[in-house]
Amino acid sequence: MHAPSAPGRPALGSFPAFVFLQGSLYAAYGTVSPFLPSFLGERGLDPSEIGIVLAAGTLIRLLAGPLAGRIADRLDATRAVLAAGASAAGFLAFATLLGHGFFALLFIGLAQAAALAALAPLADALTLAAIEIAAIERGRAFAYGWVRGAGSAAFILATLLSGQAVAWAGLGSILVSSGLLFLLTALAAGRVPAAPPPARAEADGLAAPNLRGLLAAPLFRRVLVVAALVIGSHALHEAFAVIRWRAAGLGPGTVSLLWSLAVLSEVAVFVLGGSWLLARLGTAGAAMLAAAAGILRWAIMATTVAVPMLALGQALHGFTFALLHLANMRLLADLVPGRGGATAQTLYATLGLGLANTVLTGLAGWLYGRFGAEAFWGMAALCAGALPLAAGLRRPGPGRA
Repeated sequence: MHAPSAPGRPALGSFPAFVFLQGSLYAAYGTVSPFLPSFLGERGLDPSEIGIVLAAGTLIRLLAGPLAGRIADRLDATRAVLAAGASAAGFLAFATLLGHGFFALLFIGLAQAAALAALAPLADALTLAAIEIAAIERGRAFAYGWVRGAGSAAFILATLLSGQAVAWAGLGSILVSSGLLFLLTALAAGRVPAAPPPARAEADGLAAPNLRGLLAAPLFRRVLVVAALVIGSHALHEAFAVIRWRAAGLGPGTVSLLWSLAVLSEVAVFVLGGSWLLARLGTAGAAMLAAAAGILRWAIMATTVAVPMLALGQALHGFTFALLHLANMRLLADLVPGRGGATAQTLYATLGLGLANTVLTGLAGWLYGRFGAEAFWGMAALCAGALPLAAGLRRPGPGRA
């Protein structure tokens, strides 16, 4: 019989709290993300000004994310930083409703981008810390993929519902909905278990990471590079897949089904198949499978618009994103177990995902304009370059993390 968990410590019973946290957070993202450019246009911004607002927000997130993660670790306050950021994001969403004109919306957008920067990484850090401690103290824990899959499912549902809300109440409804959901995320942050306290964490070998030492760790750098190449390769697809499909004569219904298939495959891998594949392939094997799937997926995009082949390519999204993300989360949990994960998570989100996506999105327009669909061969080449690096993503042995 397992000893009962100490008060406030994570156990299998904390699973609903983490689903509540990730679900409300990703629902907030899903509500506002598809329609924010249209809202900015409705408030008087021209296309170039909309681009500046969105690009400036991306830059601020790249700077604010690691800073928030470091503060969370130094103060041992991951939940508090997450709740503060979510609360600020919620109130700033309401403030956006009052904004008109370029400078007002730019200022509010920068403030909200800073508030949003670390929310997803901090939520992941709390989830992984809870799983680690539950496994140590109880010998069992829920799977990270279940929680992250719930977030993806909430994103899909919120996106669908927000479309209906816009049709009924106008674009302003997305700010009201997302503001309420971010405030709900702040409430949810207070309901999940905290990371282990410093004294206990150090006794268990779960000390907070040194920023310089973390960046100097070869395995951490390899995780960043593989994520940047494979997950970053999605940038061209995000920007130009629908344009390519519509130009080939595919109707809105077909396009919508193809896009939904990718997200459904992501949820399926997170919830159903990801843990099984990780158990059998290991982190290196799973990362290599993700890179190989990326080569195939972008080769399909470069060569055909046949709907059955496009459906196959979209179904590979569960491997090219979700499976690699699961493998990387497991490696980060090994490198920085328990307390201190906020720094690792925000650096991963910023350097491994955010910076790569920003650079490749900036290149996507030039690549597609010059090469058309053949630009996807460039994305396949990125995944091919990641394949040998992924072979080195093996979990560190005891005492090496």
